Amino acid sequence: MKIGYLSTIYHTSFILKSQDSNFLDKIQTDLEWILYPTGPAMMEAFKTGRISLGYIGLPPVMIGVDKGLKLKCVAGGHVEGTLMISSEDFHSLDELGSIQRVLKQFEGGVIGTPAKGCIHDVIIRDLIKDLDISVINYPWADFIPSALDDGEILAGLGTPSLATVASRQLNSKIVISTKHLWPYNPSYGIVVREELIKNDPEFISEFLGAHEAACNFIRTQSRQAAEIAAVELGNIDLDFVLGTYQISPKYCASLPYPYIKSTLDFSPVLKRLGYLENEIKEENIFNQEFIREVHPEPSHYDLPLDYQSLEK
Repeated sequence: MKIGYLSTIYHTSFILKSQDSNFLDKIQTDLEWILYPTGPAMMEAFKTGRISLGYIGLPPVMIGVDKGLKLKCVAGGHVEGTLMISSEDFHSLDELGSIQRVLKQFEGGVIGTPAKGCIHDVIIRDLIKDLDISVINYPWADFIPSALDDGEILAGLGTPSLATVASRQLNSKIVISTKHLWPYNPSYGIVVREELIKNDPEFISEFLGAHEAACNFIRTQSRQAAEIAAVELGNIDLDFVLGTYQISPKYCASLPYPYIKSTLDFSPVLKRLGYLENEIKEENIFNQEFIREVHPEPSHYDLPLDYQSLEK
Protein backbone atom coordinates (compact mmCIF):
# COMPACT_ATOMS: atom_id res chain seq x y z
CA MET A 1 0.00 0.00 0.00
CA LYS A 2 1.47 3.34 -1.10
CA ILE A 3 0.67 6.32 1.14
CA GLY A 4 1.34 9.95 0.28
CA TYR A 5 2.26 12.35 3.05
CA LEU A 6 3.48 15.92 3.51
CA SER A 7 6.26 17.38 5.64
CA THR A 8 3.70 18.86 8.07
CA ILE A 9 4.97 18.01 11.54
CA TYR A 10 1.65 17.56 13.29
CA HIS A 11 0.24 15.02 10.84
CA THR A 12 -0.02 11.53 12.32
CA SER A 13 2.08 10.19 9.44
CA PHE A 14 5.24 10.89 11.43
CA ILE A 15 3.91 8.87 14.35
CA LEU A 16 2.50 5.98 12.33
CA LYS A 17 5.48 5.47 10.03
CA SER A 18 8.01 5.50 12.86
CA GLN A 19 9.56 2.25 14.01
CA ASP A 20 9.36 3.70 17.54
CA SER A 21 5.56 3.41 17.61
CA ASN A 22 3.29 0.40 17.42
CA PHE A 23 0.04 1.91 16.17
CA LEU A 24 0.15 -0.02 12.90
CA ASP A 25 1.06 -3.39 14.39
CA LYS A 26 -2.31 -4.91 13.52
CA ILE A 27 -1.93 -4.06 9.83
CA GLN A 28 -0.39 -6.88 7.83
CA THR A 29 -0.17 -4.96 4.56
CA ASP A 30 3.27 -3.65 3.56
CA LEU A 31 3.26 0.15 3.54
CA GLU A 32 5.36 2.48 1.39
CA TRP A 33 5.38 6.11 2.50
CA ILE A 34 6.03 8.71 -0.22
CA LEU A 35 6.76 12.36 0.61
CA TYR A 36 5.23 15.18 -1.49
CA PRO A 37 5.92 18.93 -1.24
CA THR A 38 2.28 20.07 -1.45
CA GLY A 39 -1.29 18.84 -1.74
CA PRO A 40 -1.50 19.66 -5.48
CA ALA A 41 1.65 17.57 -6.09
CA MET A 42 0.03 14.70 -4.21
CA MET A 43 -3.03 15.01 -6.42
CA GLU A 44 -0.86 14.20 -9.42
CA ALA A 45 0.17 11.00 -7.64
CA PHE A 46 -3.47 10.09 -7.08
CA LYS A 47 -4.15 10.84 -10.73
CA THR A 48 -1.45 8.45 -11.95
CA GLY A 49 -2.37 5.77 -9.41
CA ARG A 50 0.97 6.02 -7.64
CA ILE A 51 -0.71 6.26 -4.23
CA SER A 52 -3.97 4.88 -2.83
CA LEU A 53 -4.16 6.92 0.39
CA GLY A 54 -2.95 10.39 1.27
CA TYR A 55 -2.67 13.04 3.99
CA ILE A 56 -3.91 16.19 2.30
CA GLY A 57 -5.82 19.45 2.71
CA LEU A 58 -9.24 19.19 1.10
CA PRO A 59 -9.34 22.06 -1.45
CA PRO A 60 -6.87 20.25 -3.77
CA VAL A 61 -9.01 17.11 -3.42
CA MET A 62 -12.11 19.09 -4.38
CA ILE A 63 -10.29 20.34 -7.48
CA GLY A 64 -9.27 16.77 -8.36
CA VAL A 65 -12.80 15.42 -7.88
CA ASP A 66 -14.12 18.20 -10.11
CA LYS A 67 -11.73 16.98 -12.81
CA GLY A 68 -12.99 13.43 -12.54
CA LEU A 69 -10.76 11.76 -9.96
CA LYS A 70 -12.52 9.11 -7.91
CA LEU A 71 -11.49 10.07 -4.38
CA LYS A 72 -13.15 10.24 -0.98
CA CYS A 73 -12.18 11.81 2.32
CA VAL A 74 -12.72 9.07 4.91
CA ALA A 75 -11.39 10.86 8.02
CA GLY A 76 -10.25 14.18 9.40
CA GLY A 77 -6.99 14.87 11.21
CA HIS A 78 -6.63 18.54 12.04
CA VAL A 79 -8.51 21.82 11.59
CA GLU A 80 -7.36 25.44 11.47
CA GLY A 81 -3.86 24.85 10.12
CA THR A 82 -3.31 28.13 8.26
CA LEU A 83 -1.73 31.29 9.67
CA MET A 84 -0.05 34.43 8.38
CA ILE A 85 3.37 35.65 9.40
CA SER A 86 5.24 38.87 8.73
CA SER A 87 8.06 40.91 10.17
CA GLU A 88 7.82 42.80 13.44
CA ASP A 89 7.39 45.99 11.37
CA PHE A 90 3.76 45.09 10.67
CA HIS A 91 0.82 45.01 13.06
CA SER A 92 -1.12 41.90 14.06
CA LEU A 93 -4.84 41.22 14.22
CA ASP A 94 -4.71 41.62 17.99
CA GLU A 95 -3.32 45.13 17.48
CA LEU A 96 -5.55 46.26 14.61
CA GLY A 97 -8.82 44.49 15.39
CA SER A 98 -9.79 43.23 11.91
CA ILE A 99 -8.36 41.01 9.19
CA GLN A 100 -8.97 43.64 6.53
CA ARG A 101 -6.94 46.22 8.46
CA VAL A 102 -4.10 43.71 8.74
CA LEU A 103 -4.21 42.95 5.02
CA LYS A 104 -4.33 46.63 4.01
CA GLN A 105 -0.81 46.97 5.41
CA PHE A 106 0.40 44.80 2.52
CA GLU A 107 -1.35 46.65 -0.34
CA GLY A 108 0.98 47.18 -3.26
CA GLY A 109 3.09 44.26 -2.08
CA VAL A 110 3.32 40.49 -2.36
CA ILE A 111 2.27 37.66 -0.05
CA GLY A 112 3.83 34.21 -0.35
CA THR A 113 2.06 30.88 0.01
CA PRO A 114 2.63 27.26 -1.03
CA ALA A 115 1.44 25.82 -4.36
CA LYS A 116 -1.53 27.17 -6.29
CA GLY A 117 -4.70 25.37 -5.29
CA CYS A 118 -3.51 24.37 -1.81
CA ILE A 119 -5.64 25.37 1.16
CA HIS A 120 -3.37 28.31 2.14
CA ASP A 121 -3.41 29.68 -1.42
CA VAL A 122 -7.21 29.50 -1.63
CA ILE A 123 -7.72 31.20 1.74
CA ILE A 124 -5.45 34.16 0.98
CA ARG A 125 -6.75 34.67 -2.56
CA ASP A 126 -10.28 34.82 -1.17
CA LEU A 127 -9.29 37.36 1.49
CA ILE A 128 -7.46 39.75 -0.87
CA LYS A 129 -10.00 39.70 -3.70
CA ASP A 130 -10.74 43.42 -3.25
CA LEU A 131 -7.18 44.51 -2.41
CA ASP A 132 -4.11 45.43 -4.47
CA ILE A 133 -1.99 42.50 -3.28
CA SER A 134 -0.17 39.91 -5.38
CA VAL A 135 0.47 36.28 -4.47
CA ILE A 136 3.59 34.22 -5.15
CA ASN A 137 3.25 30.44 -4.94
CA TYR A 138 6.25 28.43 -3.78
CA PRO A 139 6.78 24.71 -4.50
CA TRP A 140 7.86 24.18 -0.88
CA ALA A 141 6.68 26.17 2.14
CA ASP A 142 10.31 26.06 3.35
CA PHE A 143 11.10 28.81 0.81
CA ILE A 144 8.77 31.34 2.45
CA PRO A 145 10.91 32.42 5.47
CA SER A 146 13.92 33.22 3.28
CA ALA A 147 11.68 35.07 0.80
CA LEU A 148 10.34 37.12 3.70
CA ASP A 149 13.85 37.80 4.96
CA ASP A 150 15.02 38.85 1.48
CA GLY A 151 12.11 41.24 1.02
CA GLU A 152 10.67 39.27 -1.89
CA ILE A 153 7.40 39.05 0.02
CA LEU A 154 5.90 41.12 2.84
CA ALA A 155 4.02 38.25 4.50
CA GLY A 156 3.56 34.51 4.16
CA LEU A 157 0.83 31.94 4.73
CA GLY A 158 1.36 28.35 5.74
CA THR A 159 1.05 25.79 8.51
CA PRO A 160 1.98 26.41 12.17
CA SER A 161 5.46 25.04 11.48
CA LEU A 162 6.03 28.04 9.19
CA ALA A 163 5.66 30.34 12.20
CA THR A 164 7.98 28.16 14.27
CA VAL A 165 10.66 28.14 11.57
CA ALA A 166 10.38 31.85 10.83
CA SER A 167 10.55 32.86 14.50
CA ARG A 168 13.88 31.05 14.75
CA GLN A 169 15.37 32.31 11.50
CA LEU A 170 14.33 35.95 11.43
CA ASN A 171 12.53 38.79 13.17
CA SER A 172 8.96 37.64 12.53
CA LYS A 173 5.61 37.18 14.24
CA ILE A 174 2.15 35.75 13.61
CA VAL A 175 -0.05 38.58 12.33
CA ILE A 176 -3.21 36.46 11.83
CA SER A 177 -3.55 33.32 13.93
CA THR A 178 -4.97 29.97 12.88
CA LYS A 179 -8.31 30.46 14.63
CA HIS A 180 -9.05 33.60 12.62
CA LEU A 181 -8.21 32.35 9.12
CA TRP A 182 -11.25 30.37 7.97
CA PRO A 183 -12.52 28.79 11.22
CA TYR A 184 -12.59 24.98 11.26
CA ASN A 185 -10.89 24.81 7.88
CA PRO A 186 -9.94 21.21 6.98
CA SER A 187 -6.17 21.57 7.08
CA TYR A 188 -5.89 17.87 6.34
CA GLY A 189 -7.88 14.71 6.08
CA ILE A 190 -7.26 11.10 5.09
CA VAL A 191 -8.21 10.67 1.44
CA VAL A 192 -8.40 7.40 -0.50
CA ARG A 193 -9.03 6.25 -4.03
CA GLU A 194 -12.59 4.94 -4.31
CA GLU A 195 -11.32 1.58 -5.56
CA LEU A 196 -9.65 1.06 -2.17
CA ILE A 197 -13.05 1.40 -0.49
CA LYS A 198 -14.35 -1.37 -2.72
CA ASN A 199 -11.30 -3.63 -2.72
CA ASP A 200 -9.89 -3.33 0.81
CA PRO A 201 -12.35 -1.79 3.28
CA GLU A 202 -10.74 -3.71 6.17
CA PHE A 203 -7.45 -1.90 5.59
CA ILE A 204 -9.20 1.48 5.71
CA SER A 205 -10.87 0.64 9.03
CA GLU A 206 -7.61 -0.62 10.53
CA PHE A 207 -5.63 2.39 9.29
CA LEU A 208 -8.21 4.87 10.61
CA GLY A 209 -8.17 3.15 13.99
CA ALA A 210 -4.41 3.69 14.13
CA HIS A 211 -4.77 7.26 12.83
CA GLU A 212 -7.33 8.13 15.53
CA ALA A 213 -5.11 6.60 18.22
CA ALA A 214 -2.18 8.69 16.96
CA CYS A 215 -4.32 11.87 16.97
CA ASN A 216 -5.15 11.19 20.61
CA PHE A 217 -1.49 10.45 21.32
CA ILE A 218 -0.47 13.89 20.00
CA ARG A 219 -3.20 15.55 22.07
CA THR A 220 -2.77 13.66 25.36
CA GLN A 221 0.91 12.64 25.33
CA SER A 222 2.37 15.52 23.37
CA ARG A 223 5.96 15.23 24.57
CA GLN A 224 6.18 11.52 23.77
CA ALA A 225 4.59 12.13 20.37
CA ALA A 226 6.98 15.01 19.67
CA GLU A 227 9.97 12.84 20.57
CA ILE A 228 8.92 10.27 17.97
CA ALA A 229 8.19 12.89 15.32
CA ALA A 230 11.47 14.70 15.96
CA VAL A 231 13.46 11.52 15.31
CA GLU A 232 11.37 10.66 12.26
CA LEU A 233 11.99 14.13 10.85
CA GLY A 234 15.73 13.69 11.11
CA ASN A 235 16.45 14.36 14.78
CA ILE A 236 15.17 17.92 14.69
CA ASP A 237 14.84 19.95 17.87
CA LEU A 238 12.16 18.60 20.24
CA ASP A 239 11.03 22.06 21.32
CA PHE A 240 10.45 22.91 17.66
CA VAL A 241 7.91 20.09 17.36
CA LEU A 242 6.26 20.91 20.70
CA GLY A 243 5.98 24.57 19.77
CA THR A 244 4.32 23.66 16.49
CA TYR A 245 1.88 21.29 18.21
CA GLN A 246 0.73 24.11 20.49
CA ILE A 247 0.05 26.78 17.86
CA SER A 248 -3.11 25.06 16.62
CA PRO A 249 -3.86 22.10 18.94
CA LYS A 250 -6.95 20.78 17.14
CA TYR A 251 -6.33 17.08 16.50
CA CYS A 252 -8.93 14.40 15.78
CA ALA A 253 -9.83 11.85 13.10
CA SER A 254 -13.58 12.47 13.08
CA LEU A 255 -15.66 14.27 10.47
CA PRO A 256 -18.12 16.40 12.46
CA TYR A 257 -20.60 18.78 10.86
CA PRO A 258 -18.39 21.92 11.26
CA TYR A 259 -15.53 20.15 9.43
CA ILE A 260 -17.79 19.16 6.54
CA LYS A 261 -19.52 22.55 6.36
CA SER A 262 -16.20 24.41 6.38
CA THR A 263 -14.99 22.18 3.54
CA LEU A 264 -18.10 22.77 1.44
CA ASP A 265 -17.80 26.53 2.04
CA PHE A 266 -14.67 26.38 -0.12
CA SER A 267 -16.73 25.31 -3.16
CA PRO A 268 -18.04 28.74 -4.25
CA VAL A 269 -14.64 30.31 -3.54
CA LEU A 270 -12.84 27.70 -5.63
CA LYS A 271 -15.35 28.23 -8.41
CA ARG A 272 -14.91 32.01 -8.31
CA LEU A 273 -11.14 31.60 -8.47
CA GLY A 274 -11.52 29.40 -11.55
CA TYR A 275 -10.28 26.25 -9.80
CA LEU A 276 -13.65 24.46 -10.10
CA GLU A 277 -16.18 24.17 -12.89
CA ASN A 278 -18.90 22.57 -10.78
CA GLU A 279 -20.17 22.93 -7.23
CA ILE A 280 -18.86 20.20 -4.94
CA LYS A 281 -21.43 18.61 -2.64
CA GLU A 282 -20.95 16.52 0.49
CA GLU A 283 -21.53 13.21 -1.28
CA ASN A 284 -18.90 14.09 -3.88
CA ILE A 285 -16.09 14.40 -1.36
CA PHE A 286 -16.91 12.48 1.84
CA ASN A 287 -17.44 8.86 2.83
CA GLN A 288 -18.17 8.72 6.56
CA GLU A 289 -18.98 5.04 7.01
CA PHE A 290 -15.50 4.06 8.22
CA ILE A 291 -14.88 6.90 10.64
CA ARG A 292 -18.35 6.56 12.16
CA GLU A 293 -17.40 3.00 13.03
CA VAL A 294 -13.93 3.91 14.32
CA HIS A 295 -14.91 7.17 16.05
CA PRO A 296 -18.62 7.09 17.06
CA GLU A 297 -18.14 9.52 19.96
CA PRO A 298 -18.11 13.36 19.67
CA SER A 299 -15.06 14.92 18.03
CA HIS A 300 -11.94 15.92 19.96
CA TYR A 301 -10.94 18.95 17.90
CA ASP A 302 -11.91 21.42 20.61
CA LEU A 303 -10.33 19.49 23.48
CA PRO A 304 -7.06 21.11 24.62
CA LEU A 305 -3.67 19.49 24.71
CA ASP A 306 -2.77 17.85 28.00
CA TYR A 307 -0.23 20.47 29.00
CA GLN A 308 1.08 18.32 31.82
CA SER A 309 2.37 15.99 29.12
CA LEU A 310 4.54 18.84 27.79
CA GLU A 311 6.53 19.01 31.00
CA LYS A 312 9.83 17.19 31.24
